[in-house]
Amino acid sequence: MSQANKVIAQTRHWLENVVIGLNFCPFAKSVFEQDKIHYQVSDAQSLECCLEDLMAETERLDKHNEIETSLLIFESSLQDFDNFLDVLDIADDLMIEQVYEGIYQLASFHPDYCFADSEVDDPANYTNRAPYPIFHLLREKSIEFALAQYKAPENIPRANVQLARELGLRKMQSLLETALQLEKVEGITWFAGLSSPYSLFLARIIKIQFLCASFV
Repeated sequence: MSQANKVIAQTRHWLENVVIGLNFCPFAKSVFEQDKIHYQVSDAQSLECCLEDLMAETERLDKHNEIETSLLIFESSLQDFDNFLDVLDIADDLMIEQVYEGIYQLASFHPDYCFADSEVDDPANYTNRAPYPIFHLLREKSIEFALAQYKAPENIPRANVQLARELGLRKMQSLLETALQLEKVEGITWFAGLSSPYSLFLARIIKIQFLCASFV
């Protein structure tokens, strides 16, 4: 299995079990189940390459209306959160320069995401934490449509913060760490390092236990 496929599998697991599983984004489930999300792994090691990869994703969305949203996943770069924010600011400026304002919206996730008014160990930060640094491109029209269908969307961030804090730091850490322990091979979920039939069975049992515990 390629490294890129592994990164995508881990990201999908996080998306399914955290973002959707905890209902952090009420609009994510339908596009996930309809397979309308594009996952692109970037190996960029420079600012220029990061921005080139971002522009490639805007062009992909331009050409493919069937894709609702794109996740640009940085496997090994932008690991420092402050640096990530700096690049995000530049990316936002580039989106405006390329006349994408009002067409696409750029959101972000990071393994060390920390809100400006939060402590590093505040569970609320995990509402925006992901296994890898991610630029999330969304269609502005789709956002407007989704918000119009949802009662009091302005309450979503507050509800997410409350839920994360109720679950606690250990639970939120576990949810994120578990995603990084998973690999995907030909549609079967494996735990990294396990290969025998018995190990596969054990991995399935562990995954079921984890999913059940996630909602306790």
